[in-house]
Amino acid sequence: MLLAAGFGTRLRPFTNQRPKPLFPVCNVLLLHILLDKLVAAGCDRIVVNGHHLADQVEAVVADRAEVLFQNESAILGTGGSLRRALPLLRDEPLLVMNGDLFHAIDLQALYRHHLETRDLVSMAMHDYPRFNNVVVAGDRIVGFGHTPGAGEIRLAFTGIHVMEQSVIRAIPEQGFFHIIELYAQLAGQKKIGCVRVDGAFWQDIGTPEDYLDLHRHLLLKGQQDAKNGWLISEGASVAASAVLDDWGVIGDGAVVGEKAHLARCVVWDSARVAPGQERVDSIIVPD
Repeated sequence: MLLAAGFGTRLRPFTNQRPKPLFPVCNVLLLHILLDKLVAAGCDRIVVNGHHLADQVEAVVADRAEVLFQNESAILGTGGSLRRALPLLRDEPLLVMNGDLFHAIDLQALYRHHLETRDLVSMAMHDYPRFNNVVVAGDRIVGFGHTPGAGEIRLAFTGIHVMEQSVIRAIPEQGFFHIIELYAQLAGQKKIGCVRVDGAFWQDIGTPEDYLDLHRHLLLKGQQDAKNGWLISEGASVAASAVLDDWGVIGDGAVVGEKAHLARCVVWDSARVAPGQERVDSIIVPD
C-alpha cells in the first residue's frame, strides 16, 4: 500500500496546487517513481489512497493496472487507511510505503527478512539524526520518543514497513487512527523488528528545502543525465540569453524568458519565468 492522502502542510502553497506524491522529481511524478519501485520489487497489486486533491491522484493511477485506488472522503490517518483497505488486500504480509519520499532501499530484501522472522511488523530503520526518534535495542523496536536506556539507541523510521494482517485487523474499523498508537503497544511487547537499511539513499520531500535538496543530490551525484547540472525537458523553451547557474530542472512546456537568471531551481511543467526575472533556490510552478 502506498500512502498518498496527506495534506503536505509544510509544503504549502505548492500543495494547494497538487498533493506531495504528484510533485515531479527530475520531471517524473514521484508517485510513478514509487509505483515503479514497487512493481520492480514484485508487487502486482498496490492500493493507493487519496484524500487531499484525491481526484488528481486517481487520474494519475487510472491507467496503471496494478493499482487499486482508495478514495477517502475523510482523513483516516495511517492506521485508518490501512484498516479501510483490508478488503482489498490478499491474505499475506503487507508492504507499506509513504508517498512523500525518494529512496534506494531494497524492498525485496526487507520483505524477505519479514518472511523469515515473521515479526508482527518489520520497520526499515536507519541512522538519520534529524529524524532519530525511535528507540531500538538490537533488532527490536522498543519505543518511540523516550530517552534511550542502557543498550538502546535512537534511529529514524524510513516510512517503509511490512506488517502482518493481524496487525491491520487490530485497528478500529471506523474513523481516524494513527498507526503509531498501535505500534507503541507492540513495541512494548518487543513484537516489532528493526531492519537496518543504512547506506541506502533516502530523502523525504517534507519541506521546500528538502525537495530542492533531493534535486541537488540527483543532479550533482550523476544520477540524472544532466548537462552542466541542468536537466531540461525537450519540450521546454529556454531563451538563448537566459543564464542557468549551479543546477536545476526545467519541465515540459515550461518557458524561460530572455535574460532570466535561474540558480538551484525546479521549474514545473508549463511554468513560466518572465524575461529578466531572477530566481534562486526556488520551486517555480504554473500560475
